[in-house]
Amino acid sequence: MTTLRDVRDTRVLRDAYGCFPSGVAAVCGLVDGSPVGMAVSSFTSVSLTPALVSVCLRNSSATWDRLSRLPRLGVSVLAEHQDGVCRQLSRGGPDGRFHGLGWRRSDAGAVFVGGAAAWFDCSVFALLPGGDHTVALLEVHGLSRDQDRSPLVFHGGLFRRLAPGAEVGRAAEAGRG
Repeated sequence: MTTLRDVRDTRVLRDAYGCFPSGVAAVCGLVDGSPVGMAVSSFTSVSLTPALVSVCLRNSSATWDRLSRLPRLGVSVLAEHQDGVCRQLSRGGPDGRFHGLGWRRSDAGAVFVGGAAAWFDCSVFALLPGGDHTVALLEVHGLSRDQDRSPLVFHGGLFRRLAPGAEVGRAAEAGRG
């Protein structure tokens, strides 16, 4: 029998959540002509029709407060060599979160981090309450990807890389939820 632990212990809860590996993405936009962005590890695909992705953002985030009002947001799936980019976007610094980072913008104002594995040009589709976070459903209007770059993976509180040749099989398209 499995012994269950009390979820009110947030350290235990955080450690359990860390058992599930996730990608790392940057959500960015232009605010008054300057790039603003943040790193998230809760990016996931939601729907093909319409094309939707989701990210979860802390309700207390001042950065999300600024980004959530923009007409377009760029979501960059960070590549395996971009753990430093994730740290910089998470913490910032005296020169700002984008100091020294390569980035570009779309005509609609989405901001994309250079060197990423994939880029999604999005707008806010819906915002849903989720405890101390907001679940943002983002509609995808356009995308690009670099199929030669592997994504950065976050697992167990550490940044990790996918191991080449470690595939165990291809997921069958039929029966996928």
